Amino acid sequence: MTAKIIDGKAFAENLRISIAGHVARLKQEHEITPGLAVIIVGEDPASQVYVSNKTKQTAEVGMNSFKHELAADVAEADLLALVHRLNADPAVHGILVQMPVPKHIDANKVIEAIAPAKDVDCFTPANVGKVQIGLPGPVSCTPLGCLMLLRAELGSLEGRNAVIIGRSNLVGKPMMQLLLRDNCTVTVAHSRTQNLADVVRQADIVVAAVGRPQMVKGDWIKPGAVVIDVGINRVPAPHKGEGKTRLVGDVDTEAAAVHAAAITPVPGGVGPMTIACLLANTITTASLINGLVPPRDLTA
Repeated sequence: MTAKIIDGKAFAENLRISIAGHVARLKQEHEITPGLAVIIVGEDPASQVYVSNKTKQTAEVGMNSFKHELAADVAEADLLALVHRLNADPAVHGILVQMPVPKHIDANKVIEAIAPAKDVDCFTPANVGKVQIGLPGPVSCTPLGCLMLLRAELGSLEGRNAVIIGRSNLVGKPMMQLLLRDNCTVTVAHSRTQNLADVVRQADIVVAAVGRPQMVKGDWIKPGAVVIDVGINRVPAPHKGEGKTRLVGDVDTEAAAVHAAAITPVPGGVGPMTIACLLANTITTASLINGLVPPRDLTA
């Protein structure tokens, strides 16, 4: 068996086309232009690239993009004041503070300052709770992207055994809630799970989000399983002429592809979906703030 490669980049491009259509309808029918504000503190190169991609894609789908760049030594109080101003700004429907923030700033305090109605990353306690009990609202971007890829590949997920490797607040825990909503039987495993390989071998769906390069071996994968690799790890390049480093996931892709029915690559799998789902969440928050029903094809 040779696994189908799930093209997250192409899926994300199609999703952005759909998002642009919803933006156009909000403008035409309701005179609403969704607005996304992104705050970046400091000059971390990876964060700078990520934020630049976000602002570029926000504008491309017809939304208003508000980028706020703050110095690395900005006072926590000044950052919180900016968040509160954006909370009160009617042109802003989504607020994202790029993580990590410098050590002198309490990240939890910043997250809690964001108005839940504008929390497009789904980090605030109120929105985390909404996901757990199935109320309308934004869903964590990366798990939402994973769910969309799984539904596109498998159709109904009902009754399937799913194993999530990783228990983070960012991916593992919200992924569990989304799969439970789709009537999967879900196991959340992690680096300290006993007999982890045997646990994974029972899964029809594997979501790897543990942050360890190629931790999931090929012979862990059940024949015919679908594998979603969330990991993005930079490791030394194996051959000269390929640069000093390369990106790999949490799964040994080449070995796993022998057993899996379908698998996401790294890069080009889950990664492109995260920003697309951020834009989808901004449509959701803009709709809810204005008393409208969010488009069903953009929500979980």
